[in-house]
Amino acid sequence: MAELSEKLLTILSERNEFDTLDLSIELQFDHQRLVGAVKSLQSLGDVITCEQRNSKQWELTDEGKEIAEKGSHEALIYESIPLEGINQNELLGRVPNGKVGFSKAMSLGWIQIDKAAKDGPRVTKKVEAIEDGVKEICQLVKNFQIDKITDQQKNECKKRKLISEVKIVSYFVKKGTDFKTSVSKQEIELTADMIASGSWKDKSFKPYNFNALGLPPASGHLHPLLKVRTQFRQIFLEMGFSEMPTNNYVESSFWNFDALFQPQQHPARDAHDTFFIAEPEEAHEFPMDYLEKVKTVHSIGGYGSQGYKYDWKLKEAAKNIMRTHTTGVSARMLYQLAQKEKFTPSKYFSIDRVFRNETLDATHLAEFHQIEGLVADYGLTLGNLMGYIEQFFKKYGIKKLRFKPAYNPYTEPSMEIFSYHEGLKKWVEVGNSGVFRPEMLLPMGLPKNVSVIAWGLSLERPTMIKYGISNIRELFGPKVNLQKIYDNPLCRLDK
Repeated sequence: MAELSEKLLTILSERNEFDTLDLSIELQFDHQRLVGAVKSLQSLGDVITCEQRNSKQWELTDEGKEIAEKGSHEALIYESIPLEGINQNELLGRVPNGKVGFSKAMSLGWIQIDKAAKDGPRVTKKVEAIEDGVKEICQLVKNFQIDKITDQQKNECKKRKLISEVKIVSYFVKKGTDFKTSVSKQEIELTADMIASGSWKDKSFKPYNFNALGLPPASGHLHPLLKVRTQFRQIFLEMGFSEMPTNNYVESSFWNFDALFQPQQHPARDAHDTFFIAEPEEAHEFPMDYLEKVKTVHSIGGYGSQGYKYDWKLKEAAKNIMRTHTTGVSARMLYQLAQKEKFTPSKYFSIDRVFRNETLDATHLAEFHQIEGLVADYGLTLGNLMGYIEQFFKKYGIKKLRFKPAYNPYTEPSMEIFSYHEGLKKWVEVGNSGVFRPEMLLPMGLPKNVSVIAWGLSLERPTMIKYGISNIRELFGPKVNLQKIYDNPLCRLDK
């Protein structure tokens, strides 16, 4: 690089100025290496001055470079034909891109084919000699003599993808105020030896760049899920909700299913939907009075319900599982609320991890996060539920909502929540909701005129929409691109 830099300075001393692109053509030298040498000289101070110029230039593609060296496909086809002719299949096998060359040679009238030949279609030369015009054009482009090519020839080569127009950044170089034909490397550090020997007086030092940003300090990075989780948590707190303790990933089937009036033969309780714990396999501590009431309402009914009419088993309810939803936590909180001497209207929320035995794909994982909110108060109706949901999503920036009747074992009525996605231009499901059934609430001991409304959604779906992520495995799990997390802006949420 130093030798090339000094050569450029010598040329500049003779000419006073030059353009890097023109000089690379003149010297038959790689332009990028020339630009690298100019930038190296530019870093030495005011030795040279540079002005960036943008231009367009025609260059050979890889196929064009091959043709400039070996000849066009049609010429190679012609040259591969002996005097006595050759079988067509054999000929096509001899030449790369044989089909293209054969078609071009036929259209140019260079070759002919006898389809009635005994050993199959036979190809012979139709003319004694040819001129490989395509090769000549490619060689002109290679030698930067594009002005000798007609527009028709240029368009034909472009159509065959032999040449392409590229943007070229070159530099117009002039002498600087400190111009000299020899350069020495600037020192970047003043050492003790230089001071002691006095050699620093004869050396050139590179000036400090006090505007340089330097290396960014190493720091932690917030995961997109944490950012969106913080946003939803703040919304709940602004609406007066209290956060429920959700630190128990392992839950008994009783609180996860039975307390929610979900029958023991429900498909969601099968091994293909739920992760069961091997050790400890069963839970042993339950509020027995409440458990008996749950057993009764499942087995024979009660509180105005006929129940499910089956033999409820404690062994099934005692099985430990990885919780499939955070609604089991909601059931515990409502039970604790019911044990107070006087009922107090309450609003609770939770955002935490749940586990399901799902088939993994772009939108499903075996573990994900559930957002849940519930309100317990006197005389709540479906209208109250819709009002809370609209206020909740409005604070997040979602204003277009629709509700569709649905079925849940522990809510009646139940509704799916849909939002209009401006990007997809269609309605997409964003959550589920409902009013908890009396069969769930009354065995706990809550007053008859108390209703509990609730809604839930996943944390991953709104995060994927927010960050434009199409595959959930790129957001959560072992395949997460950590660099993408590092590069995320500090705050990506729209208030």
